[in-house]
Amino acid sequence: MRRWGAITLAAGILVVGVAGAATSPPNIVVIYADDLGYGDLKVYGHHTIQTPNLDQLAADGLRLTQYYAPSPLCSPSRAALLTGRTPFRSGIRSWIPQYQDVQLGPKEVTVATLLKGAGYETFLGGKWHLNGGLDHEPHTQPDDHGFDHWLALHAFPIPHNHRPTNFFRNGRPLGEVDGYTADIVIDEAIEWLAGRSGERPLFLYLAMIEPHSTLANPAEFNAMYEGFTEGEIRPIVNGQPEPPLDLLEARGPGEYYANVSYLDHQIGRFLEALDERGLRDSTLVFFASDNGPVTTEWRHWWEVNLYGSTGGLRGRKADLYEGGVREPAIIRWPGRIEAGSVSDAIVSGYDLMPTLAAIVGLDLPAGRPIDGEDVSPVLAGRDWRRERPLYWEFDDDQGFHYALRDGDWKLLADYAMARTELYNLLEDPLEMVDRSGDRPEVLERMLKRLRETAASVAGDPLRPR
Repeated sequence: MRRWGAITLAAGILVVGVAGAATSPPNIVVIYADDLGYGDLKVYGHHTIQTPNLDQLAADGLRLTQYYAPSPLCSPSRAALLTGRTPFRSGIRSWIPQYQDVQLGPKEVTVATLLKGAGYETFLGGKWHLNGGLDHEPHTQPDDHGFDHWLALHAFPIPHNHRPTNFFRNGRPLGEVDGYTADIVIDEAIEWLAGRSGERPLFLYLAMIEPHSTLANPAEFNAMYEGFTEGEIRPIVNGQPEPPLDLLEARGPGEYYANVSYLDHQIGRFLEALDERGLRDSTLVFFASDNGPVTTEWRHWWEVNLYGSTGGLRGRKADLYEGGVREPAIIRWPGRIEAGSVSDAIVSGYDLMPTLAAIVGLDLPAGRPIDGEDVSPVLAGRDWRRERPLYWEFDDDQGFHYALRDGDWKLLADYAMARTELYNLLEDPLEMVDRSGDRPEVLERMLKRLRETAASVAGDPLRPR
């Protein structure tokens, strides 16, 4: 009790300094969409998709215009979000197929573990994708990383979003579950909320599965966009060899639009449940996407009929260009974040842990580099600038391995750091004009920072060898 009292006092002091009066740590909800593009929400400029709940979340909070995913692919991005560390430090270089010997190892400390140690009750719902399988005994599981209660699947639903057969609850396989993935996850979260006494703060990580391929939607959502769909809607089954060719014909964007609206609807259900339990004002809600979308530039059979929008940014999922890593992000914290505010601060998913640690009054995990920074001044509407560049390491579909953003400048480089492209994102946000030839001093400065950061990651004491 003495320890919890000290934490509460520290949190009160820190929160007052950040964004107004508070007497106890906030409840925290992190909602992470899967493959949602920068331009896929109405509030980010989409011309057709209806997202009233996320639009309202932005109207009630802060919308970020330069938020970056830690990776252009799912597993690395999720590892960095939870640990505050660029994902190559944890050995998670790409997405993790079933039973591959890659995991978020036992020496890594997640934000859930950190908050649980401070007295929080913790919940995970949705997509884990940080090991070789939720039934793979040699690997750590969500409860090993701080989650008291979890309902999750490994990578993507089998056969698809409707009646999935691969959910696990607290380590136990559930078989076929009736419903669609988003309502299954939100139902579990709402039920878990209802069972809490309210005596301890809550941390919920809603790792949503939408709008990742392959899609299946409730009929009423498909009907909203029937004018954008041609032919019979028959979902493609995941986890199989290439399906019949007639399923791989383009049917138009209607099903994708419907899936994003369905995701928005289920998030709205959860936010309404917070309100009904009187938790709105005491809860910080953070929403973002794990990486860029699949656009009409389909590269795999399972991507057919995905029509994500980057908002005009170059590239897409699996690219280190802006379209692969710049994402929508919204933060609501009533009374502490100004409603309807917008910030162009350069923020990353790996800033989540240090920011929450600062708000709650906790020390960051020792014995490891933390790449994220405390961005709580941004929440308070104050000027803030990163101390260190944003760093990406990933073998992308364009032949690049590294990316670095330092102020207005962004560098892309291959593994040998021989092939480079340099962009001034203030002047050229669409990455159209490579400046590496006419700004050699900037290129050399950026390459020096890139080499230093890459050496730090390669020599990380916890990196699997």
